[in-house]
Amino acid sequence: MGRPRTNDEAVAERLVACATEMLATGARESLTVRAVAAAAGTSTTAVYSLFGGKDGLIGEVRDRAVAGLHQDLSAVGVSADPLADLDALADAYRHWGLKHRHLYAVLFGGVQSFDPSGPVGAADPVGPLLAAIERALAQSVLEGEATPIALSLWVTLHGVVTLELAGALETSTADAAFRATTHATLRGWMTPEAFRRHRTAS
Repeated sequence: MGRPRTNDEAVAERLVACATEMLATGARESLTVRAVAAAAGTSTTAVYSLFGGKDGLIGEVRDRAVAGLHQDLSAVGVSADPLADLDALADAYRHWGLKHRHLYAVLFGGVQSFDPSGPVGAADPVGPLLAAIERALAQSVLEGEATPIALSLWVTLHGVVTLELAGALETSTADAAFRATTHATLRGWMTPEAFRRHRTAS
């Protein structure tokens, strides 16, 4: 009987962390089994035994990114005010991106193409955002179609978060820009009645 492998989990975590950083900061082609094993301080055999090879390791990174963002957005409560929910979801999106900069880059940075298929299934990482938009449409707070609204809001969130991650915005400036641009995007989709209520409340 061979020696029990007690460090598989630790080795796997190192491999995932190193692969995540390599995917976030360089071309996908730069992630080779040899390179990621060396960065993690282990053997190439570990990559194959734990993940089945490079593609399996990349899939694990992708699935963790999808699951992580989806989990944080799903943790935001649902209230009777869909606009308040969208504010809270926007904050959760930003906080996750800033806390997990490499996973964020893997999902949305253009280095690794985004594909939510795999063990996570069809769990769209921004599904909770779309659900809040659909509630706002049902309550006649927003008008239009859910997908274009979600896309415009995601472009806004992604733009500010990307600039903040790049160090182009100081924290106080990023705070103000994030709040202002998010609200401006949502106001553009409000029904006239909701817009009047929003202006009066402000």
